[in-house]
Amino acid sequence: MEYKDYYKVLGVPKTVSEADLKKAYRKLAREWHPDMNKDKPHAEEKFKEINEAYQVLSDKDKRAKYDQFGSSWQQYQQRGGRPEDFDYGPWRQPAGGSTYRTMTPEEMNDLFGGGGLGGFSDFFETLFGGMGGTRASYNSRANPRQTQQSRQTGRNPIAQVIEHEVEISLSEALTGTHRQLGMEGGVMRDVTIPAGVDNGSRVRLRGFANGQDVYLRIKVKPDPKFERDGNNLKTTVPVDLYTALLGGDVSVPTLGKNLVLSIPPQTDSGKTFRLRGQGMPHLKDPSDRGDLLVTVQIHLPHKMTPAELDKVRELKNMRHA
Repeated sequence: MEYKDYYKVLGVPKTVSEADLKKAYRKLAREWHPDMNKDKPHAEEKFKEINEAYQVLSDKDKRAKYDQFGSSWQQYQQRGGRPEDFDYGPWRQPAGGSTYRTMTPEEMNDLFGGGGLGGFSDFFETLFGGMGGTRASYNSRANPRQTQQSRQTGRNPIAQVIEHEVEISLSEALTGTHRQLGMEGGVMRDVTIPAGVDNGSRVRLRGFANGQDVYLRIKVKPDPKFERDGNNLKTTVPVDLYTALLGGDVSVPTLGKNLVLSIPPQTDSGKTFRLRGQGMPHLKDPSDRGDLLVTVQIHLPHKMTPAELDKVRELKNMRHA
């Protein structure tokens, strides 16, 4: 059985601190996450290897046992021993004799935003057991019924994440809103969606489903008038030719009441004006809002009379005189 150098896997020295260990792990886990490396077939195995190394070195007792084993392995190799002849007997963990730490949903979401963990090597199983252990897993679309089944079968549901997709309008994202979610037994519970959420935002409901956290995955419906760009909103307003030439006021829609925008004389089509504080609120500070970017689109008059067309020709001749 091949010895695994977990320190080498994570690229850290044996004296690494807990904080630096976690920092190295987070960096490598993001770098090698399978979802980010779909063009690299070996990324999943590399990701599992990184996770396995961290599962050992982040646990004080396992790290001590691993370090002790590593010293014996090194001495054995230096004496010229073959890997297949090494005596694992003193180190072998009886089946069912150990459980190892699972990652919480918060840790997993913070590190990866989804994806699976698991697949520990024979080397890990030999040293730390696992027949009775709980492997970390992540299910981005788990439901309450699945979690209940996990309890009934005695499996640890700690690392399972329950998600519900909730669709809201852009106006609701501006002000925040409420939804009712159905629970087991037909019970309905009211949940609050804060102002400033965007597509992909996840709202955590602590202890919502039988004491387990639930995440609301937000989907904001497209709005016919506005395009969202971060916390800014973009819109286009029609401006008639005469207002564009001579200046004047135009009405600008917002997600609340309409505003008046003063157009200066000789404004070109495509010019953009910024209305500060009329965009979307920041999720962490709703009092701080983005801006509304208003782009002018000049509309030419239609069905002009012969007299009007004569005036246009007169203006053209004056410009080219």
